[in-house]
Parts: sequence; C-alpha cells; structure tokens
Amino acid sequence: MRANIHQVADGIHLVHGSNTNWVILSDGDAVTLVDTGYPGDRDKVLESLAVVGSSPEAVTAVLITHAHNDHLGSAEYLSRTYGTPVYAHEEEVPHARRDFLHQVTIGKILRNAWRPGVVPWAVHALRSGGTDHIPVADPRPFPGEGPLDLPGHPVPVHTPGHTAGHCAFHLPKAGVVISGDGLVSGHPISRLAGPQLLPDMFHRERSGAIASLDTFEELSGDVLLPGHGPVHRGSVREAARRAREKAA
Repeated sequence: MRANIHQVADGIHLVHGSNTNWVILSDGDAVTLVDTGYPGDRDKVLESLAVVGSSPEAVTAVLITHAHNDHLGSAEYLSRTYGTPVYAHEEEVPHARRDFLHQVTIGKILRNAWRPGVVPWAVHALRSGGTDHIPVADPRPFPGEGPLDLPGHPVPVHTPGHTAGHCAFHLPKAGVVISGDGLVSGHPISRLAGPQLLPDMFHRERSGAIASLDTFEELSGDVLLPGHGPVHRGSVREAARRAREKAA
C-alpha cells in the first residue's frame, strides 16, 4: 500500500501512513520531517520524500511530536544511516531514548478489547512494529525558543498530557498547526468524527491533555494537521473547543 500524500499549502504535505500521519515541510529539496510513522512505515516514509522531490539525505532534521512507536518509527534509522538530527521537547528526550516507556500497555488494550475497532487496530499495531524496541540513540532538545532554523520554520509548542513532553508545531505564516496526538480528527477505534482527543487509554494524563486544549485555542490558524485522521480545515481555536466539548 502506497502512502497517501496531501499537499495542504506550498511546501507543506500531510502524509497518511498506516493509521498514523507525518508531515513534510519543504524548502527546495531540503525538508523537515515531523514524525515518522510506525517502524513498518519506513518504505512509505522514503516514498513520500521522493514524491515531494526530496530524499532521506536531504532531511535536515526529524522533529518528534512525542515518542510513541507509531510516531518514532524511522527516526533512529534516519539518524544512524544519514546522520539526521532528531529533536523533541526536553521532557520527551528521555522518552525517545527509552529511559522509560509511557505507552498504552498490552494489559490496557486487552481490558478494552470489547470496544469496537480495538482488536483490528491492535493487530495492525503489532504487525507494524508498535511494540518494537526502537530507542533514538541521540535525541536532542530544541536548540532554542521560537521558530526553528529549519525548512518550514516550525515553532514548537509544548502540549503535555498525551505524554509529558508532547509538542505541537505552529506554522503561523501558513496558518497551520501540526497537532500530533494532542488534537486529532479521527482514530480507528474512535466512533467520533472531527476534532477530538484520542480515546482515554492512550493518554499518559487525560487531565493534562484536556488542559493543553487551552494552548491549542491560543494558536492562530485554519488548517490542522493531526497525528491521526484527515486534514481539518477550519479555525484551530474552534477545533480545540469542539474537542473539549466531546471530551466532557
């Protein structure tokens, strides 16, 4: 199955992998890659770079919204093979190194197996490397505050709750917010449509995830690029409000 690539603005592409998205920010052939899907998505990651006219050698940096396996998948591969630096929020750096692992457990999945969609999603996750041990050897904290000196000039925005160091990325000039798993528009086990939080079992701290919706409300933009689900077009502020209403 090929990756599903959507150009949402000049130099900005959302890629749908296998149940998880990543984002390519382009400046010529140089790119910033935000997240990398599951380990099993590697061929799709490489294909998506080629489709937008780039290559793994031209990836200036990998930015990680958070260090769950379905977002961290090929980060270490790119770092080890091409010398690509991998950046995350300082609170997520030890998570990416696998000093600890804050991810939904097999036990919690089994306790939720009765819910619609959980078993097919879990089978897919296992087959895609969702339980693989894939630490990043040398993850780095962002080098400073404000826009990063990388293609797309994304601005990191700490949005903890899903994980302690979960981070969104704001592209204010383009009116785009890359929201990772802090604010999504769908998930294989969700029965909801549109802006929402992920189902509770995925969050390290649900109350923190809800609180971070306040941060999303403060971000200007009319395009939301989530870690799961389709592109959402419309006010990011309103999207966060709708997610809070559904969470309540």
